[in-house]
Amino acid sequence: MLSRLTITNYALIASLDLVFDARLNIITGETGAGKSIMLGAVGLLLGKRADTGVLYDRDKKCVIEGEFDIAAYGLQDFFEQHDLDYETATLIRREITPAGKSRAFINDTPVTLDILKELGSHLMDIHSQHQTLLLGQAGYQLQIIDVFAGTAGLLAIYREQYKAWQQARQQLAGLQEKADRLQQEHDFNEFLLNELEEANLQADEQQQLEEELRLLEHAEEIKTNLTGILALLDRQEINAQAMLAEARQMLAQVSGYGESLAALLERLESTRIELADLTREIEQQEEMVEVDFGRAEEVRQRLSLIYHLQNKHHVQDIAGLLAIRDKLAEETFLAGHLDEQIKTMQARVEESHAAMLATASELSHQRQAVFTDFEQQIVSLLQQLGMPQASVAVERSEQEPGSQGIDKIVIAFSANKGVAPAPIHKVASGGELSRLMFCIKYIMADKTALPTMVFDEVDAGVSGEIALQMAKMMQQMASGHQVIAISHLPQIAAKGQAHYYVYKAIDGERSVSMVRQLNEEEKITMIARMIGGDSPSENALESARELIRS
Repeated sequence: MLSRLTITNYALIASLDLVFDARLNIITGETGAGKSIMLGAVGLLLGKRADTGVLYDRDKKCVIEGEFDIAAYGLQDFFEQHDLDYETATLIRREITPAGKSRAFINDTPVTLDILKELGSHLMDIHSQHQTLLLGQAGYQLQIIDVFAGTAGLLAIYREQYKAWQQARQQLAGLQEKADRLQQEHDFNEFLLNELEEANLQADEQQQLEEELRLLEHAEEIKTNLTGILALLDRQEINAQAMLAEARQMLAQVSGYGESLAALLERLESTRIELADLTREIEQQEEMVEVDFGRAEEVRQRLSLIYHLQNKHHVQDIAGLLAIRDKLAEETFLAGHLDEQIKTMQARVEESHAAMLATASELSHQRQAVFTDFEQQIVSLLQQLGMPQASVAVERSEQEPGSQGIDKIVIAFSANKGVAPAPIHKVASGGELSRLMFCIKYIMADKTALPTMVFDEVDAGVSGEIALQMAKMMQQMASGHQVIAISHLPQIAAKGQAHYYVYKAIDGERSVSMVRQLNEEEKITMIARMIGGDSPSENALESARELIRS
């Protein structure tokens, strides 16, 4: 239920703050005063797109805020799903800046327009010219029948089954496509796999081979230099080790004459020992180095194979080749074992299809069971609204399973005697469509959880007893739902629990739309003016009182 509406800097409205009744709210005013502007503002709260053209003052931002009492609507899951704070008195706010930026908030949390639209669909149902046009669409007509038949629970089950069937079909198609691809690539993949397996690659061999090849390619130079070093250190008659040994002997003779000399002897001894150890290691290295042209060629060929495979498969190292080998092994294995998976998935598709069709059949049966009752109720209401020759027929044909089932529904309508009902979009005028939609909303009012129903001049083209009947129907709808009606008829205005008058005023050099709630006496005067003009007579005033009493 819309409890409060606040509008700032929107269209012709500079500032507005309205508190609504829980039952029937009537909005009246002269043509062009701004009644429909209020609906435009409400539309922004429900997710409608906007631009800077809505700004009353182009230098200030537009702010529209609605407070909704949602305690009875069971929307906790929606708020949890979208990570929003749940409040029984929920605030929705839209802001449009002079720069054209639009922002939406639910309980002060920023949200997208899609989320706002989804929540709005649970809060308000606006009966406007646009929605009347929806009545001609097959999908909307099917929704009407579903609401009338109360199939929401069964339809939810069907949709889950339909989703499961679609997913199973997609998975089966994916498996079949993969099987076809793998089969086509099988021979080539098998060749690549064999090539990699025959290479018998080791994870760390490339680095070792590259280092070994560097040694083999420079073996002569390395051996010559190591031999020369050994000659200097140990193998010549005068060598480094012999000279160090002689120096040690000489220093040992005088080391007892001072601590500094003893320290030098210790350091010299360490150097001699380190040089001896270094010499042994160089000897070992020199012995290991061999000029082996055969081994060098063997290493070159091995590295050439590795480089060739890396270029072929567009990878930088052996790890990449091993990963490709494992993937090829998996795909080669799958190519020979997908048949079993495909059979399993085919069985799942058939099972989900059968379950879905069984539910679709039951859903169709429940829909068809209410066709006659729906037709009769709509015709009866249309007769009460001045269309005595109206006839309605619900036509059904079967189609391939879709998200709504297997039924294609067409609501056929005729307003004239002797004229067979035909699809709505082909035969109904605007006024006829409006009354037809009103009747549909009336019979659906007790079958849907929609809290607030808004009617934008649904009474256009009616008067007298028909207007009275429409007013009574609005009253009955308002007994279980909040109803907001923009009207120009005194018969309907008299039935409202709250009456709001929209008028224009001058603010400086500009016209602005103003709205105020009328008290009981003002309401009587306003209805009398709707009956008898701007200067209502006593008879008009009494007629207004009578309309209110009745």
